[in-house]
Amino acid sequence: MSSPPSSHTVKPVSKPQDRREPTIQNIPNRRTLKDAAKNSVKKAARQAPAKSASAFRTISEVANDLKVQQHVLRFWESKFTQIKPLKRGGGRRYYRPEDVELLKNIHHLLYQEGYTIKGVQKLLQGARGNLSARVGESTPEAHEEEISSLAATVSKNRAELQAMLNELKSMRELIG
Repeated sequence: MSSPPSSHTVKPVSKPQDRREPTIQNIPNRRTLKDAAKNSVKKAARQAPAKSASAFRTISEVANDLKVQQHVLRFWESKFTQIKPLKRGGGRRYYRPEDVELLKNIHHLLYQEGYTIKGVQKLLQGARGNLSARVGESTPEAHEEEISSLAATVSKNRAELQAMLNELKSMRELIG
């Protein structure tokens, strides 16, 4: 027997024919890649207020300033005992202004001057941890100033040596 027609008929659910096409679910509060890109642009536009020169810096701030990865700074800490950031709760590093200056000098010597890590370590030992004088020599003005002071010292020493030589010659004449 056939059943009487009902007012409510059930239609079969159609399955997607193309399996490669993903079904997109509408999930509330879901962030899409477009939203993430917009947020990153907003974050870049919104800059943190500038810190004072005496403020401590985090490892991410120093890494961004030097344009190196954070693991590079951690590696430098293991190689250069002069770098001693403060470590707070959870192991967070805070760099003093002196540490930041030292890191900038190390970065300059490694990346611009072409020194090796051992070479910079020797410079640090010789300079007792102060590389600013060494790094500052690379400017042409400092180089010219150093040459002029060196020339003045040489001429002064030459005059003293000439006087000593004349004295020795006169002593030689007295003896011989």
